[in-house]
Amino acid sequence: MIFHLLTIFPHIFDSYLQESILGRSQKKGLIKIKVHNLRDYAEDKHQTTDDQPYGGGAGMVMKIEPIARALSKIAPKEKSKKTRIILLSARGKTFDQKKARALAKYEKLVLICGRYEGVDQRVGDYLADEEISIGNFVLTGGELAAMMIIDSVSRLLPGVLGNKESLNEESFGPGACSLEYPHYTRPAEFQGLKVPEALLSGDHQKIKEWRERHLG
Repeated sequence: MIFHLLTIFPHIFDSYLQESILGRSQKKGLIKIKVHNLRDYAEDKHQTTDDQPYGGGAGMVMKIEPIARALSKIAPKEKSKKTRIILLSARGKTFDQKKARALAKYEKLVLICGRYEGVDQRVGDYLADEEISIGNFVLTGGELAAMMIIDSVSRLLPGVLGNKESLNEESFGPGACSLEYPHYTRPAEFQGLKVPEALLSGDHQKIKEWRERHLG
């Protein structure tokens, strides 16, 4: 799986994407993450990527031209149906685990990170395959949303998680209709707070029954 990120702040991704599971997966060649600075696709000397909105109003709007140029180089649609172009937008459909599983079937995901007042709507209408939101709240930009999607989708790819069972048992796993059961670890008692006896019993049936009773 290759993730392409279109942004005007490429260094935002430097830390998170290089750590933990995502960092190891890149080193193993299981995923690739490529960050593209949209300013490199602007044609004027000031590398302008935004302008005032038609009709007036506060804020600036990201221009369509740099995004279109980037997409024509990174993901020309006629080359592969295994590519999905996504505009991260408050107007989009809310992201969930079902959508993560659907996106995990593609070979290439292109994530367009909006900024300022938003992105010229022609990007969403004609250049992107869909618009996705991560919730009913406003962020400064789409970069955080992009990292959340990369993290969620990557976990579903073969080899990314060391233990395949983690996918089946965790919250929102395949076919799951509830949240995962609570977890505990050593010590068995801390300042009077005890781990449930069933989990300490060594009886696999009791443990299974306890976990089933405590699904979220």
